[in-house]
Amino acid sequence: MRIGDLARETGVSRRLLRYYEEQGLLRPLRLANGYREYGEADVAAVRRIRAMLAAGLPTAVIARLLDCVHDDGDRLVPEACPGMIAGLRRERRRIAATIERLQASQRALDGMLAAAAEHR
Repeated sequence: MRIGDLARETGVSRRLLRYYEEQGLLRPLRLANGYREYGEADVAAVRRIRAMLAAGLPTAVIARLLDCVHDDGDRLVPEACPGMIAGLRRERRRIAATIERLQASQRALDGMLAAAAEHR
């Protein structure tokens, strides 16, 4: 299938599919005319990529872990890949730290809003 077909099948724009390819997440066959040729495995890969992005993983991490997961209905199931659990734990800690920073920012803004409301 061509890139437009993959875009329709997955709901992901052509531009984003090209970005996934640039990041090494997709590796379509190249025809003699330079067109990309995708298969059903690419449809599944895009679905896994989208699920991992939704989990907050950056594309560099997804590139390392993409072959370590497979679809099992509505969820991703990890397979035995060296360093996968440690990598996922590291990413979870990174996300938790980001959440803590955002909550601190939110508290600071709440304080500013409260002070501004008092001075009205």
